[in-house]
Amino acid sequence: MTGLKLDALDPDDLQIVSAYCQDAVTHGGECRFLGRSGHFVVPVSRFVWEKANRSLKRRLFGKREYERRRSILDFARVSHARQSGIAADAVLSLLAIRFIPGDLPAGTIELVFAGDATIRLDVECVEARLTDEDAAWSTENRPDHDRPDR
Repeated sequence: MTGLKLDALDPDDLQIVSAYCQDAVTHGGECRFLGRSGHFVVPVSRFVWEKANRSLKRRLFGKREYERRRSILDFARVSHARQSGIAADAVLSLLAIRFIPGDLPAGTIELVFAGDATIRLDVECVEARLTDEDAAWSTENRPDHDRPDR
């Protein structure tokens, strides 16, 4: 399968990226604000939801096989980044990406993680990209929880 590549240029696009990134995991120390270029980069291990519901492939003893992929979330036009509840060695599970409007098109992009951890990015406008890398692997573990967007 070719990797996923999604661009978000408005809040509606960002909701789509959020859906594809739900339950992605990263480490607090991997999230980087590149102040000079105005980018905030988050490498994640993304659960491939788009294949999860149609995956009929079963491993030994009837367990389903799912997929995770190494992906990069890149937010552009970031002027300031703040975090709350995040330790450098913490494993973070991404629940949602939200846009909080300010003086449009500017606003704040909020990355909401399990355990009340958040990253807030002050942006000139929504400009984000999700890019899958080549690394993919199978897993038996499917995230199971109440989704915040329901």
